[in-house]
Amino acid sequence: MSSKKINKKKEPEEAAGAAYLDRELRPSNWNEYIGQKAVKENLNILIRAATERGVPPEHVLFYGPPGLGKTTLAHLVARETGRNLKITSGPAIERVGDLASILTNLAAGDILFIDEIHRLNKTIEEVLYPAMESGVLDIIIGKGPSARTIQLELPPFTLLAATTRVAMISSPLRSRFSGGVFRLDFYTEKEIEEILRRSAKIMGVEIKGDAEREIAKRSRFTPRTANYFLKRVRDFAQVEGRPINLETVHSALKLLGIDEKGLSPSDRRLLEVIADKFGGGPVGLGTLAAALSEEEATIEEFNEPYLLQLGLIERTGRGRMLTPHAYMHLGITPPASLQKKLL
Repeated sequence: MSSKKINKKKEPEEAAGAAYLDRELRPSNWNEYIGQKAVKENLNILIRAATERGVPPEHVLFYGPPGLGKTTLAHLVARETGRNLKITSGPAIERVGDLASILTNLAAGDILFIDEIHRLNKTIEEVLYPAMESGVLDIIIGKGPSARTIQLELPPFTLLAATTRVAMISSPLRSRFSGGVFRLDFYTEKEIEEILRRSAKIMGVEIKGDAEREIAKRSRFTPRTANYFLKRVRDFAQVEGRPINLETVHSALKLLGIDEKGLSPSDRRLLEVIADKFGGGPVGLGTLAAALSEEEATIEEFNEPYLLQLGLIERTGRGRMLTPHAYMHLGITPPASLQKKLL
């Protein structure tokens, strides 16, 4: 990308703020989307086959931890098919009428993306079944013996949905995603480094030496976190008048409270509470959430996936437990029962 093109992008960024930059960092085609190879290949076949038949692609569900690119995939599917993308979320659809309004305003071939679909009300979910399966919307008018049902024909559309908690989606809803249910996995450090190089180029900043690798190492295997760290390191380097090198990365991430493994203050506090208050576990999720004054969903969706990936905690039938590696990272002597595992 030429420097002239980068300079053109800076003016709207200054006017529109961080939201514009986030949109610019989002890949605009399949070649720019790094990682998730199997998902990309399956989607490519699904889209090409549907295009050749002249019909919209079938409904697809993406699931996995936050920040792995579920929304980005929805944007790419819309770009690849040349269709309009309408975006909403499970919590935003509060009544059946809300869903009816969204569906009846779709044009033929439109793509509807529902984020956090597991938070849809069950009554609303049941209205979605015939819309996905038969392309009709059943609406009940009136109450009691005088109630009657009218059926509205819907234009052909594609539903793309995303969730961080696939187990909370009912089996009837999951089965209607005939295009596929795809899990997005954590990224490798090499893939994160490639994403950081692209983002740095768009942002017009230069990363020197091993700084790129250090950001990738602490990014929780997640592109969103990697880009967040890059922006904060850029800000720190700009204010301090430093180049973006390894020393600057260490200083900026230390200021954010991010340690050498990428653990945040809330991650370390979780580990410390299990070690200090519960003897290393096991401890139930509800009890742990109460001790941390934190929501159970936050622990399950934000803290646990990364801690499990690093092998710092275990989930057992009786609750969460620390591993010997967690004690080593915290600098705490593990119980005698765990010390044998370190030998």
